[in-house]
Amino acid sequence: MMKKVFLFALMATLMCGCNETKKSGDDAEQAGAIEELQRENEQLRNEQDELLATLNEIEDGFREINEAQGRMTIDRRGEGADARERLRENMQYIQETMAQNAELIEKLRTRLRESGRQSEQLQHTIENLMAQMEQKTTEIEQLRNELSAKNIRITELEEQTANLNQDLSTLQEQNQQQDQTINQQDRQINAAWYALGTKRELKDHNILKSGKVLQGDFDASYFTEIDIRRVNQINLNSKKVEILTSHPAGSYTLERDQNKIYTLYINDAQQFWSTSKYLVVQVK
Repeated sequence: MMKKVFLFALMATLMCGCNETKKSGDDAEQAGAIEELQRENEQLRNEQDELLATLNEIEDGFREINEAQGRMTIDRRGEGADARERLRENMQYIQETMAQNAELIEKLRTRLRESGRQSEQLQHTIENLMAQMEQKTTEIEQLRNELSAKNIRITELEEQTANLNQDLSTLQEQNQQQDQTINQQDRQINAAWYALGTKRELKDHNILKSGKVLQGDFDASYFTEIDIRRVNQINLNSKKVEILTSHPAGSYTLERDQNKIYTLYINDAQQFWSTSKYLVVQVK
């Protein structure tokens, strides 16, 4: 089930880029656009195959771990050197497969991150895999404690268990740090700032000097930060407004409500903020 959800989310994420290509271009450029689309589709199929292959390996690993756990449940009922040896071999196999799965999950995260495409569902899938790793680590630790309580000690594997727990903890910490870095970079890339004020207020904050805007040092704290992906309108709260910064015509509209109060609507965020990440509006 997880793999089906993963595939659906992956296709939805990858195909969104293709739709934009289909819509763009005029008749004279159709041949080139189709060829470019074919190349993009081939690349997307390759990425999909690689990600699904990695996911299959991880799922196979968890299945094999479950089977090894089942064998150990049976072997714990036995006696003698043969049963002890089977326990040791199964425990070692579980440890090695857990370590391999941890590496594959990190590989999956890296591929998704480097692809430059983001999907909440894909991220959720990886988080579920990490949760399974944590659950299995807990189960293995409980199994080792149970064996120890029954004087079935597998001494040479205790250090491996400790190392696996440390590796998993380190992996989780690295993932958190990477997520924080990516989120910070993402925020910086999509950040913009706007300031509304009367002519006097803008001058007092050095935003307006001698008729020029944003020249020299200005009071950055006077600006409000926004995420350009989420904010497409700004209430200007005034009946008279003048946009002092430069923004491409057609990328925005100014509209009045029934009280003649202006609201700025951003029609094309990428174009609107392309010339400046700062918006200054003089109001009266």
